[in-house]
Amino acid sequence: MINKVEICGVNTSKLPLLTNQEKQELFVKIKQGDTESREKFIKGNLRLVLSVIQKFTGRGENADDLFQVGCVGLIKAIDNFDLTLNVQFSTYAVPMIIGEIRRYLRDNNMVRVSRSVRDMAYRALQAKEKLTRENHREPTIEEISKELELPIEEIVMCLDAIQDPVSLQEPVFNDGSENIYVMDQVSDQKNTDETWSDNINLAEAMKKLTDREKMIIQKRFFVGKTQMEVAEEIGISQAQVSRLEKSAIGHIKKFYR
Repeated sequence: MINKVEICGVNTSKLPLLTNQEKQELFVKIKQGDTESREKFIKGNLRLVLSVIQKFTGRGENADDLFQVGCVGLIKAIDNFDLTLNVQFSTYAVPMIIGEIRRYLRDNNMVRVSRSVRDMAYRALQAKEKLTRENHREPTIEEISKELELPIEEIVMCLDAIQDPVSLQEPVFNDGSENIYVMDQVSDQKNTDETWSDNINLAEAMKKLTDREKMIIQKRFFVGKTQMEVAEEIGISQAQVSRLEKSAIGHIKKFYR
């Protein structure tokens, strides 16, 4: 679908490719109000839109629709790009194009979210971008709340409402040997020490583990921390935590066979 030659009547195989020098020269003319240069610049960056919409395959969306929405993001990037910024135009434009497509997908999601909730969420995202530019770091939810003069609970609720659903089986990392899935990053609130001790005597089984394995089991299943949190605490990668956790559980299972 995405790889077809013609999208929205545009022959993608014949799209021009501008050099950095050409882009700079055209931008100067664009800022002076030259509409012909603007049109040439847009056409010269349509390949950028094509590369972005590749990331959104598999959603059942029409390629023409995604391309049109991506072009809106491209035009917004052109209108807002500051020549004095020490960045390439593509570096600035790609997040704008992605953001526009994501907004379109959220607005057309089968799980309907009210307009007021979406509007508040977009205000929060805009405030986040503004504070990030000003402070050169990602703001906390408290800072966004203060900026918008809205309760933290409302902002969190609205931002959660516009998030795309994610499968617990979706891989988030691969170190070349095994995947780490979303479910591995979720705190385990079910397997606490009480439910474990109700079924098996862990004390003896834990004696068979190494000190590091004991620490990981304790933090993961007794405290309820995520693998990422454990990794940060003990200074190893999440992939290592995952392997050690599985190894420890394997040792415990063998003990009770």
